[in-house]
Amino acid sequence: MIHVTLENFDAEVLATSATVPVLVYFWASWCGPCKTMGPLLEKAEKEYEGRFRLAKIDSDSQQELAQAFGVRSIPTCILLISGKPVDGFMGAIPQGHVNAFLDRHVPSVHALEAQVGAEDAQALLAAGDTQAALDKLHEAVAADPGNDEARYSYVKLLIECGLLDAAQAALAPALVAIPRTLQFEALGQYLDAIRFVSTDPRGSWPPEQFDALLAANKRDFDTRLAKARVLLANGNWTGAMDELLEIILRDKTWGDAVPRKTYVAILELLTPPKPKSDPLASGKTAGGIEIAGKTVARANPQTQLVDSYRRKLSMALH
Repeated sequence: MIHVTLENFDAEVLATSATVPVLVYFWASWCGPCKTMGPLLEKAEKEYEGRFRLAKIDSDSQQELAQAFGVRSIPTCILLISGKPVDGFMGAIPQGHVNAFLDRHVPSVHALEAQVGAEDAQALLAAGDTQAALDKLHEAVAADPGNDEARYSYVKLLIECGLLDAAQAALAPALVAIPRTLQFEALGQYLDAIRFVSTDPRGSWPPEQFDALLAANKRDFDTRLAKARVLLANGNWTGAMDELLEIILRDKTWGDAVPRKTYVAILELLTPPKPKSDPLASGKTAGGIEIAGKTVARANPQTQLVDSYRRKLSMALH
């Protein structure tokens, strides 16, 4: 628990909320219900063992902060994640209700362990220790099977390492989930392309063999799809999309729309992860109190490539 003022608001609330939820608690010494609410919140902070931070703000001495949050009565609690208010409540409530409120937003112990494991895996991968990264991601998925980010990273790395059976097994639960998310559909398409290369005779064809057939018949969609899968399996993402686009332009629904689905899958695989928002990136300090910070847009060549091919698909479909 930290006592927050205008001077330390940026560091203790905005910056901290980028990594752990912060529950901002407005109170006053004369407030009767606050005498009940304060101890309950402090007890919850201890029980949750660092999974959220409690920030107490005296609404009398910190009126500018109270006004910035639109506080009209006390006690008032507002939960911030990544610098943005996501939920809150007014008045004194029982301990059980406090815990239920926190459980809607605060990560579970298993989810927190999985998050840490996934972050460690990325560091290991950057250092070139692929096996250790795989082990960390496996542990993360085991700790929190519902952690889609960890599962996606794990399956993708398994595919890239050629461990296709393990990748299929790790992907299977996500493919039967309802609703099925696009990122796992994309991995399924990626895995299918690699398996195609290893099982279909065309998987070993040189580009010239495909091109000769396509020059004779531009509507030989089966050959064009096979070429796209070979290009995809070999990491030639744009080449694969160019071939798929040729099919889509001529017949949008051919082959149960597999070309379109594969094209969309490649876009998903190429899309860079969203940068974590910086609550302090708005350019204002707590003196200006812009609670929801804005990330600064930066030109990203990968994003520009994806946007370009999204536009191509959009034009082909309309």
